[in-house]
Amino acid sequence: MSDVRNVIIIGGGPAGYTAALYAARANLEPLVIEGFNWGGQLMITSDVENYPGYPDGVMGPAMMQDFRRQAERFGAEYLTDDVTKVDFSQRPFRVWVGDDEYAADSVIVATGASARQLGLESELRLQGRGVSYCATCDASFFRDRVVTVIGGGDSALEEALFISRFASKVYLVHRREEFRASPIMVDRAKANEKIELVLNKTVDEVLGDTKVTGVRLRDTVSGETSELDTDGFFVAIGHDPNTSLFLTQLDHEPETGYLVTKGKTTETNIPGVFAAGDVQDHVYRQAVTAAGSGCAAALDAERFLSEQHHASLTA
Repeated sequence: MSDVRNVIIIGGGPAGYTAALYAARANLEPLVIEGFNWGGQLMITSDVENYPGYPDGVMGPAMMQDFRRQAERFGAEYLTDDVTKVDFSQRPFRVWVGDDEYAADSVIVATGASARQLGLESELRLQGRGVSYCATCDASFFRDRVVTVIGGGDSALEEALFISRFASKVYLVHRREEFRASPIMVDRAKANEKIELVLNKTVDEVLGDTKVTGVRLRDTVSGETSELDTDGFFVAIGHDPNTSLFLTQLDHEPETGYLVTKGKTTETNIPGVFAAGDVQDHVYRQAVTAAGSGCAAALDAERFLSEQHHASLTA
């Protein structure tokens, strides 16, 4: 086991890197175990135009490299590997990467969430080329274009309604006749002249070579296939927080797995362990809110460590 560190940050995305920046500038010398897939969902996002400070927009991967480099400038140390086990039962907390064990007096969990995907090869190939998982992020790129949204829950209908502010036409594709979404959301979608419901259909393939040009659908009743011409394809079938390592130790929402924090803080049920970003936020899910959460987690960790140090001196 290595020496006990002030703070270990688990996860490399907007929350993790911002936490690293603040922790490093506070001389906490953070170790960031960023994971093999560092950068999070921004790594499959092409143009980012809604993050302050980038007036001309920026590619998602380039922005994450900027975040990473800025924290590194102040002394953040990176380990590009995946955490395999944690033990928060006592301090110092222990974190494992394979057989290697690390210890710290505080931990910030910033492992993010993953958008559920359909699992199609064509979907993967066209990510950032018309395939998107975030209407708030990308809808404005499809102004006066035709867009297809796949999903049947509230999030899918919210995405379709939001995209309809920009697109000329929105196809909402759902595999069943009835929606899981709340009735009021269904009524709003049906009342929107730009939205056309395409029911009892699944997606066989996203069409296009270098960009999305259409989708091939399969009727769930007859099995027949058909094609829709479309410029954009938004997958809105939900997100899963990357919390499997922590569920036995940290409080979480039982149905979704999102970590629960106390009030307006980033504190978890274990003093000294904090959660930031999409791992505990299923409402906003934006890079800027994740970054703000990462800042808060670093400040919370700094205060916690300061209080612990003061307590040890006065004991």
